[in-house]
Amino acid sequence: MIDKTLLKNDFEDILREMRLCGNRRTPVQLHNALARAIMKQAIPMMGCCSPSGRSAAYLSMEFLMGRAVYNNILCLGLHDYAEELLNGAGGDLVDFEEIEDAALGNGGLGRLAACFLDSAASMKLPLKGYGIRYKFGLFKQTLEDGFQREYADDWTKFGDPWSVRAEEESVVIHYSTGDVNAVPYDMPIFGYQNDFAGTLRLWQSESLGEFDFAAFNRGEYLTASKGQIDAENISCTLYPNDDTKEGKLLRLKQEYFFSAASMADLVRRHLAAGRKIDTFAEFNSIQLNDTHPVIAIPELIRIFVKEHGMSFEQAFTIAKKTFNYTNHTIMAEALEKWSAELIEELLPDVYAIILQINEEFISDMYRRGIPRDRIEGMQPVSGGSVHMAKLAIFSSQYVNGVAKIHTEILKNTALNDWYELFPERFQNKTNGITPRRWLALCNPKLSALITELLGNDKWMTDLTQLSKLRQYADDRAVLNRFAQIKRANKCELADYIELHEDIRIDPNSMFDIQIKRLHEYKRQLLNAFGILYIYYGIKDGSIAASNLAPMTFIFGAKAAPGYARAKAIIKFINEVGDLVNNDPTINGLLKVVFIQNYRVTYAEKLVVAADLSEQISTAGTEASGTGNMKFMLNGTMTLGTYDGANVEICEEAGEENNYIFGARVDDLARIMPNYDPRKAYSENTRIARVMNTLIDGTFDDGGTGAFRELYYSLLDGASWHAPDHYYVLGDLENYVQAKLKANSDYKFNPDEFIKKSWLNMAAAGKFSSDRTIAEYANDIWKIEPDKDKKV
Repeated sequence: MIDKTLLKNDFEDILREMRLCGNRRTPVQLHNALARAIMKQAIPMMGCCSPSGRSAAYLSMEFLMGRAVYNNILCLGLHDYAEELLNGAGGDLVDFEEIEDAALGNGGLGRLAACFLDSAASMKLPLKGYGIRYKFGLFKQTLEDGFQREYADDWTKFGDPWSVRAEEESVVIHYSTGDVNAVPYDMPIFGYQNDFAGTLRLWQSESLGEFDFAAFNRGEYLTASKGQIDAENISCTLYPNDDTKEGKLLRLKQEYFFSAASMADLVRRHLAAGRKIDTFAEFNSIQLNDTHPVIAIPELIRIFVKEHGMSFEQAFTIAKKTFNYTNHTIMAEALEKWSAELIEELLPDVYAIILQINEEFISDMYRRGIPRDRIEGMQPVSGGSVHMAKLAIFSSQYVNGVAKIHTEILKNTALNDWYELFPERFQNKTNGITPRRWLALCNPKLSALITELLGNDKWMTDLTQLSKLRQYADDRAVLNRFAQIKRANKCELADYIELHEDIRIDPNSMFDIQIKRLHEYKRQLLNAFGILYIYYGIKDGSIAASNLAPMTFIFGAKAAPGYARAKAIIKFINEVGDLVNNDPTINGLLKVVFIQNYRVTYAEKLVVAADLSEQISTAGTEASGTGNMKFMLNGTMTLGTYDGANVEICEEAGEENNYIFGARVDDLARIMPNYDPRKAYSENTRIARVMNTLIDGTFDDGGTGAFRELYYSLLDGASWHAPDHYYVLGDLENYVQAKLKANSDYKFNPDEFIKKSWLNMAAAGKFSSDRTIAEYANDIWKIEPDKDKKV
């Protein structure tokens, strides 16, 4: 329990130490002082183990934590007291809106990892996160003439008061190119009002060598700093562009850096507890979040063999009982593989272990009577590459997908060979989100109503309690209050967008929102085409303006800096916005807004204000999604395909209470082999009208040729993919019909619309990350809550 008197004294002492008083105190300074005061009581209690001594480690390249302060004071039960302290110091809690997000992730992968740590702490589970402490977050995005521009996100420029440097537990990482120091920074993850804190350990890369003063004096300034620069580049930024060999080497260095440091840390902790090295698997379970940390497997075996004298056979047996792998994609191009030559060049000892694993796989397959051609197609090392997913599956105890449909696709098609061999390894763990950040924190008005109706706030740690709200689905008074809350949130979002984007949107319009990483399979282009389709329909009268409620289409997305086609789609959406927003003849019926620098903090304002949640990936491509869950939890219906967790959302809330469209996985299996988008383009003038805007001068791509490239990629394909391989044109008309149906319901059946929104919220209990983590803990990690650990 945080001692409030001690917190007050520490807060005031820190302000005095900083020599800050009265109106000289900025929000950043007050934030840092409050964080430091809280951390004084939290630091000694970080880290945990279960009653059995068994714990789990969660390795992830990304941890998209977002802004810490509001979530931390919520979980610690300090909201009102913190407000009181700040008011007394001349500040206000609302001023912390300007504090930077810790954007150490690209999207759902990193946000999922953050939710999992939150849930584990709230359940007092001994789970420790391991990742990289990037100097710069993903990037800050601006839109300049409709194009994405990236700028460095120096998230620690005013300090990082929520982390503590643990230099005494640094680890030396060995590369063929030289050694670096991995220095850990520990961040507390507070459980929800349960006097418990877990830990996220992030590794920062630093030089082992001294500054070369002699070289500096000779005027060789870059040489003098080269070692420091090379070392610090490893943890400089997330996902450096890997179009060059140097970029690939840096990415491989990153993956090995945090994986090796984490393995060394786990082994050190195991031995420090007085345990024998050969009992490692009895006390440790390691979860690999996607393929980025899979190199931890040969690294741990290397440690066992080279540093502790084990045989390879014994080390590999222990590793197989320790590691578990979460698959996040079925797309072949996203299943990571590395050049074997590159790994051998940078990490020769690790590569030798990988080859031994590969030989063990081949021998195991022969013992099972598997034909040679099938073995060659499955072996982890083949074709000059190391296939990380194959390495993970063979070397892990369990493999899991992240939604029912995703896991079934893995078992039946994508990883069918592996499932047939090891069916006992495959599990499903449908993703979830933390209700603390994604409802209690971001939607306090709705949270208060829920607590009032349920009679307590137990729903914050048991989201299944929301099902009791179904009884109010026909209570007009309750639904009116719910609608008023949604309206208030829309007004607040409109004000926020006006402040940050200098665009005014109408809270009375229907807010149709798509916010997620920009990728072709997520089909932001389909959304843009749908808007154009409706726009031209209004213009020619084929869509009656009188039947439409005003619509505001809000996009939020970042494209990877090297992903040219994704950046072209951003430019195209902004061109559509310029056309639609500046056409007085449609009388304000349509408005398009692409918000800049989409991030966790922005998402917290968007998910509470949406009328419609766009989840429109091609069926079979989105492993799960968690944005769909955030909208659902805040009472928003899904406009989506039968893909990822959308399937389970429909199972829980009812397909009749959402707007599902498009070809399904089985449909696409039948359609795609003979699909010709040029036929649809040639025979359907409405589709052609939309497509032609890419080449007929309607829109300006700045002379880049990017729109023309989009056009031909859809109609004729490219060297690496078939025409319209994400079925954008094939689903377009069905998508528009679903979009217009939602709009019609919003306009003509508002009571039914708000009832369906309420029913979605009431059915969201399954999608708590608490449920997901409990399943991991019970079925995979075999860990128990620590009842005694206190903050």
